[in-house]
Amino acid sequence: MAQPQIVARSEKDDTVQFLVSMRRLRRVLGYLGPGLITGAADDDPSGVVTYSIAGAQFGVGLLWTALLTWPLMAAVQMMCARVGMVTGRGLVGALQTRLPRPVILLGTLGLLIANTINIGADLAAMADAAELFTGASSHLWAPIFGIGLAWATVKLRYETIARLLKWLALSLFAYVVCAIYVGPDWGQVARATILPSVPHGRAMWGALVAILGTTISPYLFFWQASQEVEEERDRGRLTVAARRGATSEEILARKVDVGVGTFFSNLVMFFIILTTAVTLHAHGITGITSSREATIALEPIAGRFASVLYAAAIIGVGLLAVPTLTGSAAYALAETFGWNDGLDRRFRDAPAFYGVVIIASLGGIVMDWVNINPIRTLYWSAVINGVLAPFLLLGILAVASDSSLMSAQPSSRLGRAVVLVAIVCMFGAAAGMFVL
Repeated sequence: MAQPQIVARSEKDDTVQFLVSMRRLRRVLGYLGPGLITGAADDDPSGVVTYSIAGAQFGVGLLWTALLTWPLMAAVQMMCARVGMVTGRGLVGALQTRLPRPVILLGTLGLLIANTINIGADLAAMADAAELFTGASSHLWAPIFGIGLAWATVKLRYETIARLLKWLALSLFAYVVCAIYVGPDWGQVARATILPSVPHGRAMWGALVAILGTTISPYLFFWQASQEVEEERDRGRLTVAARRGATSEEILARKVDVGVGTFFSNLVMFFIILTTAVTLHAHGITGITSSREATIALEPIAGRFASVLYAAAIIGVGLLAVPTLTGSAAYALAETFGWNDGLDRRFRDAPAFYGVVIIASLGGIVMDWVNINPIRTLYWSAVINGVLAPFLLLGILAVASDSSLMSAQPSSRLGRAVVLVAIVCMFGAAAGMFVL
């Protein structure tokens, strides 16, 4: 009679352990929010194109950048998150305390222009992918996507938008599946990932700058900090004073969130480079001129399944990224000019904020009709970001290190050191491109 009791007790212990594990998992999943969304938004069509160009032109030669940029991106995004959490303001609000207003004004207007260009290229890439599925002209799909996303941003509340963006992040797994499906030489992949190769020639240095620029991108800095403010408002902390400061548990939760989001982002980056390296580059296809061309080129090499996954994911990540591009520009300009902002506000309460969202979306739609090559625009916007981002990071580093401004909760020494490494790497890569 004793033996069955032991078995029953063991099964009970297993059940308790399972329930404890599930509670822990739910707790970790509960941490995921702005960091996950920001990380996933980093792999927008601009990122997909940049990584595809790197893989097609240089094979697995730049795979190691996915490993290198993860801690750099995580440190930068966590620093921006901490600024938003501790100061209770967005990034521009914090930077205004340390930088001259003309510099702030120039930077925010530059962000609007860069984001609008990026939106136009993203919409074009999404429209090209939709044309492959439906046969309808891409010039029809670009306004459908642009107007639809602008309408959703204006009409839906922050909690709904955040939930939708988190689900859209799952579309990025298509690139992981695609890379595994084409069956690379994993031994060669491991060597290329762990053993960095020094870039040679201006083109490869340019690709490195573009990778850094699209991975550590300015619009993500503004979006991350502003989403921290939105999260605080969602909890009922409606004033800057009420939002100021953060508990150690809140900071730990965001570190988990940012760590998972940036890891996920770089994992997808890794598999995009890998997919195009073992398909397009291996078959001598190194000059990609559009996302449509990349998708079509994949089909005879990797099969219909791989090309469909590639195209479908472009639409998915575009739906995720375009609201972050329009939103980050709107947040930055609203803080610069003192407008009401926030995705929980109605249009009549924040007309200028939502006006920026609409103008940026319309600007992106117009770009699709003026025959600008979207893939080259995306690539060079990433290069420009790679050159300009380190200057912005210097300002963020100064703010995050200021104990007074950060309510005696400045970024850690390790965090500041890693961000400084990111700044040096980005300056070094840009110098390598221009000098070599």
